[in-house]
Amino acid sequence: MTTKALIAVPVSTVWTSKDSARDLDSPAVSNPVQINEWLDSLTHETRLALCDENRIQSQALFGQEVLVMEEKDGWSRVIIPDQATSKDNQGYPGWVPSAQLSHGELPHTDTYAIITSKFADLINEENEVELELSFQTILPVVKEHVHVIEVLTPLGTRFLKQKDVIISTTKVNDQKGSGQDIVTSGEAFLNLPYLWGGMTSYGFDCSGFSYTMCKANGYLIPRDANDQAKAGKEVALDLLEPGDLLFFAYEEGKGSIHHVGIYHGDGQMIHSPNTGKTIETLSLKGTYYEKELCIARRYWGETEESS
Repeated sequence: MTTKALIAVPVSTVWTSKDSARDLDSPAVSNPVQINEWLDSLTHETRLALCDENRIQSQALFGQEVLVMEEKDGWSRVIIPDQATSKDNQGYPGWVPSAQLSHGELPHTDTYAIITSKFADLINEENEVELELSFQTILPVVKEHVHVIEVLTPLGTRFLKQKDVIISTTKVNDQKGSGQDIVTSGEAFLNLPYLWGGMTSYGFDCSGFSYTMCKANGYLIPRDANDQAKAGKEVALDLLEPGDLLFFAYEEGKGSIHHVGIYHGDGQMIHSPNTGKTIETLSLKGTYYEKELCIARRYWGETEESS
């Protein structure tokens, strides 16, 4: 029987199977979760293995709703409805530690607090910092105070500083941004190390980066690059504008899509390249990316098929 649950840690990594996490990944599968400790402990090789050995699928944020399909050996097979994918029409599938879930759901409210800072403190009734939450964590609002927003969470009622959030009438920013706004959102993360499957301020993969920057500006798009390339509005490669998504394929653009970046303007893109590299702005001219560029899609502006 399918049940609803909430992510009860700042970031829950979604694994390919319940056996995908290695002993060295224990800081990422605990509650409390120790994401910084985990990332700091990974070598280039053990980071690369997250991708090469198909260990990680995606990530989910504190308070995000998931569907629990089954539980086994302390793990839950979940679907993330907010992350559209061709893998499952209900949402993104994978396994998370059951200890990182809180069963049930949060009530719908008139407004939602969306974190716009890279990180924001979740504060308890005693004015103590309880958790560090990532960019784009979304929580229902109970009440707006002068300097803080009272929110509902899997842990009960807590507070966020007003300066760290925007208030929206929907779970995705109701103030739709421009293409340039998508670029500007991405620039805040320049030099952040790439993380396969990453969807947070602790690290993004290429499509997690494009997904999150579009979402921050009011556009909910598919999770993975190959799906992102099939939706939105197709844009001619000689008519690109900042905020358009650029897709790259093997065999000089004729093979399968393996990468996505955000057009920055003036022949440049901003993207999260691959393991061992950091989010950067890059001029396409003369690079292998220039040869592999195969299609562009626009999700911002008048394009409503993205939602």
